[in-house]
Amino acid sequence: MNLSEDMKKNIKEQLEYNDEELKIFLDNPKNIELLTKSLPLLNKTIVIEVIKSKGCMSQHRIGDKIYFDGSGNLLTKLSPKRICLYALSVLGAMINSAIELMYAGADPNEMRFKRVGCSDIGLECGGWGRIVMELSVIDRNKVN
Repeated sequence: MNLSEDMKKNIKEQLEYNDEELKIFLDNPKNIELLTKSLPLLNKTIVIEVIKSKGCMSQHRIGDKIYFDGSGNLLTKLSPKRICLYALSVLGAMINSAIELMYAGADPNEMRFKRVGCSDIGLECGGWGRIVMELSVIDRNKVN
């Protein structure tokens, strides 16, 4: 893939690279491959929906949704005002897996294990509460 000068300029600005750093980035074939494969991700939204909730200190409720763009950035305007750090900590690996599947051309909605629980073990096991969340990936234009 040949990158246009505008695209190179955007990468340089977005990643805050100087000219030497941009050259290092562009000289790595894996980066060019990822840029090529990442274009479809720009049109995707990763949605994490709470499907179980009991005793959550952050008051996450069934049906709450946390939104990320196709690059894994939290979309704060669409997500709840409060998001539990312990929920976010377990979401990182799952979101990374979904993005890796998209890079590979696979549909992350077909993942067999797309549910995770927060790291609180729940009242019955000596914790406070527990939420379970499920991942889906949708087209960006279908976000409410």
